[in-house]
Amino acid sequence: MPKSELPSLADAAWLNDPRLQAVMRALNAEGHVRVVGGAVRNHLLGESVADVDLATTLLPQEVMRIAERAGFGVHPTGLEHGTVMVTHLHAHFEVTTLRRDVATDGRRAVVAFTQDWAEDAARRDFTLNALYCDAQGKCFDYTNGYTDLRKRRVKFVGKASQRIREDYLRILRFFRFHARIGTSTPDKEAISACVKEKRGLKTLSAERIRQELMKLLVAPRAVETLKVMAEHRILRDVLPHTEEWRVLKRLPPDALLRLFVLAKEPDSLKERLRLSNNEAERLQRMSSLPHLSPALQDAERRRMLYHLGAGAWRDAVHLSKAASTTNKGDWRELLDLADQWTIPVFPLKGGDLASAGIAPGRKLGQVLAALEDWWVASDFLPSKQDLLARSGRYKD
Repeated sequence: MPKSELPSLADAAWLNDPRLQAVMRALNAEGHVRVVGGAVRNHLLGESVADVDLATTLLPQEVMRIAERAGFGVHPTGLEHGTVMVTHLHAHFEVTTLRRDVATDGRRAVVAFTQDWAEDAARRDFTLNALYCDAQGKCFDYTNGYTDLRKRRVKFVGKASQRIREDYLRILRFFRFHARIGTSTPDKEAISACVKEKRGLKTLSAERIRQELMKLLVAPRAVETLKVMAEHRILRDVLPHTEEWRVLKRLPPDALLRLFVLAKEPDSLKERLRLSNNEAERLQRMSSLPHLSPALQDAERRRMLYHLGAGAWRDAVHLSKAASTTNKGDWRELLDLADQWTIPVFPLKGGDLASAGIAPGRKLGQVLAALEDWWVASDFLPSKQDLLARSGRYKD
């Protein structure tokens, strides 16, 4: 039964958004609707609320009929699972009918609709995600999720092994939520179940693994959690990994930086995790970055920043600092150079040299490169006129 000591969310700004209230009011006229999951959880944790999901006793077809009649946008995004996206004045709300699992295969579920809120809560992954509140802010808790949330403890709803076998991605979700929310050692029953069922990770698509892993990597306790996963031989089923925990701990919460250090074979990650071209290219650039140091002279810093570009420079600073065995020197000053110094544009073009009498072709390219090297070595001070004057020495 719902617990009377649960806090009220009546004053929550996001709950009182007129757009959300309008959608809930329309659905409540014929059924019952409550906010569920992340919005309630985040609010109770004192975190910001971005997305609001709704659960309802109404069937999907009823939700669509009511929403259309009220003038809301309707998008049947997952009817087989009871989900309809309702939009109102540019706000989006995922509305899902209460349901229970009929059959699961570790990746997807066949569901049946229900009118029972406790039954809906019982099929969810973690107790802290099985919290509901109505339009007036009254909270409902059928799994003792509020107690777990207050203790910042991530626990599976019901029997952990059963929840995992319903969807093996829940192994990664458990560690991701622990890395984000947990403050103590992970729940013992959950860890035991994750170890027992970890073979199921091999059945998951690269895209689903990537999504959870990237979120885990930027969580507040990411490194401690990754160590737990490694100690229980779960992380190796996600990717071949290093144990550079000290370096990882010193990196900022940037998923790709941490992934580069964590992975034994960064070049294989594009296929293994279905990374985007931009992500894969950034990882590839990291493999060839120079080691930087606060001992670099100002002119050296500018030369290296010019050749690397601002993004690669920042990556190089972060990786160099993390791998450094000393904290001597001003790493912040080194990092800030990318923001404080505008990388100059080489003022000479091939057409300028052709006009100066250097014949187009391979030699022109060589002369242009030589002049750029001289310009960079001269700390970017020579003007276009200086460069053209110097080009005379390359004429036949």
